[in-house]
Amino acid sequence: MTRAQRIRGLLALAIVALSLYVAMSVPVHLGLDLRGGTQIVLETRPTAADDDGPDTVDRTVEVLRGRVDALGVAEPTIVRSGSDRIVVELPGVQDPAEAAEVLGRTARLSFHHVLGTALDATAPEAAAGPRPDQSRPPVLPDESGQLLRLDAAVMTGKDVEKAAARFDAQSGAGWHVTVEFKDAGRDRWAALTGEAACRPAGDPARRVAIVLDDRIVSSPQVDPSVRCGAGIGGGSTQINGAFDDGEARELALLVNGGALPVPVETVEERTVGPTLGAQAITASVWAAAVGSTLTALFVIAVYRLLGALAAVALLCYGLISYAALAALGATLTLPGLAGFVLAIGMAVDANVLVFERAREEYAAHHRPTPRSALAAGFRNALSAIADSNITTLIAAGLLFLLASGPVRGFGVTLGIGVLASMVSALVITRALADLAVSRPGLRRRPHLTGIAHTGAVRDRLARGNPRLMRHPRRWLAASAAALVLAGAGIALRGLDFGIEFTGGRQVEYATATPVDPDRARAALADAGFPHAVVQTSGENRLTVRTGQLTTAQANAVGTAVSDLTSRADELRDETIGPSLGKELRRGALIALAVALGAQLVYLAVRFRLLLGTAAVAALAHDVVILVGVFAWLGKPVDGVFLAALLTVIGYSVNDSVVVFDRLRELTRHADKERETPFRDIAGRALQQTLPRTVNTGTGAALILTALAGFGGDSLTDFALALLIGLAVGTYSSMFTATPLAVVLQERRR
Repeated sequence: MTRAQRIRGLLALAIVALSLYVAMSVPVHLGLDLRGGTQIVLETRPTAADDDGPDTVDRTVEVLRGRVDALGVAEPTIVRSGSDRIVVELPGVQDPAEAAEVLGRTARLSFHHVLGTALDATAPEAAAGPRPDQSRPPVLPDESGQLLRLDAAVMTGKDVEKAAARFDAQSGAGWHVTVEFKDAGRDRWAALTGEAACRPAGDPARRVAIVLDDRIVSSPQVDPSVRCGAGIGGGSTQINGAFDDGEARELALLVNGGALPVPVETVEERTVGPTLGAQAITASVWAAAVGSTLTALFVIAVYRLLGALAAVALLCYGLISYAALAALGATLTLPGLAGFVLAIGMAVDANVLVFERAREEYAAHHRPTPRSALAAGFRNALSAIADSNITTLIAAGLLFLLASGPVRGFGVTLGIGVLASMVSALVITRALADLAVSRPGLRRRPHLTGIAHTGAVRDRLARGNPRLMRHPRRWLAASAAALVLAGAGIALRGLDFGIEFTGGRQVEYATATPVDPDRARAALADAGFPHAVVQTSGENRLTVRTGQLTTAQANAVGTAVSDLTSRADELRDETIGPSLGKELRRGALIALAVALGAQLVYLAVRFRLLLGTAAVAALAHDVVILVGVFAWLGKPVDGVFLAALLTVIGYSVNDSVVVFDRLRELTRHADKERETPFRDIAGRALQQTLPRTVNTGTGAALILTALAGFGGDSLTDFALALLIGLAVGTYSSMFTATPLAVVLQERRR
């Protein structure tokens, strides 16, 4: 065993051991759909007639969403209920009372001149020109209890760029909050402190008061080194108030989240049950077990011993991903778990790439040992693995940085999955494979390794020798026809947006006896409401959330609930807003657009602009077709569909990158290759990567079929969207991206 092999083996053991320790010692947070959580009902209290309207409530929802994200609560549900209420559901919150207090804080931050103490009625006004009427200046106690008379606010929280909690042990400041101002805020801060610096040291008027919700949190004296009129430059300050770590972080959170447009009051706080029942969760577990087993058996059947080692590495991949999610405090929802299971199926892709390249090396160069062929397979597959995963990581990083809510959570899960996949294939699989192929017995029986033959798919292609790129425009015509058909579905049938996008109705019932939510879901599905969200709260309360209802439909919902118990009294029937609000949707679209642009730039640098354009065009083709198919089928476009769509985008780019990596390799091969027509080189690249495409697609399809068949109603649409996306993405990488690259290349000549 070489030194490199020993290092890989030790590294693999260390990663698995650390992941096992984290998985066993750190609990993972479950989302509202799997475990339930805390529900807080807030009511807006407008202080002026102009503040009393739906736009004000919608702005309040967006500020609350920012605060919830800062609290570290992933996958919350925040919806407008009725005309003046907001329902916030938080999964896994440890201290609901503290969360309610932070959410309810108005957080109006302001900066003021100090005119003097309240007892100093003759304190001179600061000479800064005319000011608004100060006949009744505000009087507030400072940190020590001394009453200060304040001028009107010179700056507000809108002038703040960001705030952060810091600890400084050297200067003795302890916990404090640093505040950085925006461009205009920098000038106002310099003017404010420059005017205070004109007062003598010790004069109360030399102080600047920082007020949060009508309470002075800090009122420091301007340092004697600051010159009169010049003020403090640099555009930053710090708030000191003898804070502990929790108080400093809470203040920074409130400053960053911004002030609520109107005050809110907590009117209700209670525990709610999961939106999905135990039956759905059990079905999903079975689907995961069956799908993972089928995928493992398929890999073993195709690649024999190395396939078995890859299956072990995939189990390690699942362990690493789970441990990473737990360590980061991520919240797992059912779509997230399904995507996690799907990622296990897709993680086989890197292993398939390596094994297929090893087969090519063994057959082409007549390698005497599987060991040398395997080493060449890892070496030759590295560029394709790196490029395909880096493009996905770019998308994941930008979704995390630019989006919010479930889209941001998806970016975290996607990034973890990609990194864990690379570790699984390039470290764990290789360490196990190196150990296995070094055994003397395999040298005498190389066929057991699974790479000492070309494989059934490659053999059939070699016998048939299809010229796949003989007529590239015909493939593009087929893709264009599919796009027209999908677009017709969107235009004629429209999209059935779920309540996450459109809002709907929320009805709460008080039942005579506890109602099993699984029975309620089944009864509502039979009554024609298969996508109704059912939650329990308290002992005998049941909440049903649906789309917009007519009077007859609302009566049907009430009848279905009443049939489950001797009596069901309607407590509340309110219109609710979308949980995926306008700001969140806009942020998600911006993040996706920037991610696609960044992927195009990366692909243009790594390949050529022509190939990058073809890959991104194929991705857009996949998105339109998937949305169009759901329009024709009348399936809901909801948060689950959004997760599936993002997964399909990542899969589509990976497929195209693998083909283009081989195309780049063949183009560089030799001088005689440069004389070969580009379409023939593209056809050869497509043919050589087709075994990988078939095997990877089959592994993913097996696990998706299990999710569709065993996952129950909650996962059927999710699995269907991914199956459609898998088929379309596989097709487009071969017969949309590649033909488009050929046509674009030939038009340049």
